[in-house]
Amino acid sequence: MAANRVVGIDVSKKRFDAFCSTTKEAFKANSDMKSVEAFVDRVKALQPELVVLEASGGYERTLVCALAAAEVPTAVVNPRQVRDFARSMGRLAKTDKIDAAVLARFGAVMDIEPQSLPTEEAQEASDLLTRRRQLIDMRTMEKNRLKTPVAPRVERDLREHIKWLDERIEEHDDTIDSWMRHSKLWCEKAALLQTVPGVGRILTATLLFSVPELGNLNRKEIAALVGVAPMNRDSGQYRGARTTSGGRAGVRNVLYMATVVGKTHNPVLKAFYDRLIAAGKPPKVAITACMRKLVTILNVMVRDKTSWAPQNGCC
Repeated sequence: MAANRVVGIDVSKKRFDAFCSTTKEAFKANSDMKSVEAFVDRVKALQPELVVLEASGGYERTLVCALAAAEVPTAVVNPRQVRDFARSMGRLAKTDKIDAAVLARFGAVMDIEPQSLPTEEAQEASDLLTRRRQLIDMRTMEKNRLKTPVAPRVERDLREHIKWLDERIEEHDDTIDSWMRHSKLWCEKAALLQTVPGVGRILTATLLFSVPELGNLNRKEIAALVGVAPMNRDSGQYRGARTTSGGRAGVRNVLYMATVVGKTHNPVLKAFYDRLIAAGKPPKVAITACMRKLVTILNVMVRDKTSWAPQNGCC
């Protein structure tokens, strides 16, 4: 059920703009810590059923933590969905104040559930995984530069940088492994996930740190969250090709690599992939279907706390 009293907050680098759906009150504050505390007190005084704000590249994190500490029900939503919602109402103009009002309206109309704030350990782990991915991207770029003719001095510099990046990535891998082995929060789930052929430490860490919803959603929801759910494109008698869209790109990239391995070494995925190819499906379509099957299997395993058992058909 949609909430009645909703406060929408537009987040920018240096300022927060708020709007209440019932009182129509609008106010703003700077994003420094002292101003955040006063801002949260004012929001809480409105007794909102829900506070809605957009994911803003991390600028929202301080405010979300403060709202959670004050026990204010909060939801962080997808900016694209809010922008599409604004267009559907004919609200084409865009200012911070207008955006806050649109967020409040969005929360009042849509059925949005307050979100639980990740623990400090989970947030740090997610940031570390993101940093690891950034380092890998940098290493790939440097290796590509080595493929082109460069001066000897530049080549030495590239090789030294690649070596440094290798060491940093290895350090991050060791830290991630240590967390998964010793954390009560992740140890049990990590052990379950890694019983699946093709699921290694990186996919395990990615799912645990970046998909905290794993095990709490149904098969359609988890597929859509990761971005491997087929989307219809039909109109009248036209039947368009099914495509995937949205979802968490970083998770999907790691899931793809695990699936490429799994379609060779995982008996369930191999049989599924071979059956799709035999039916005439293009390889990319078959791999995407295997990705969806793998993430739904892992979702059920975490939900039911069961290890991999291929003789049961999936898990």
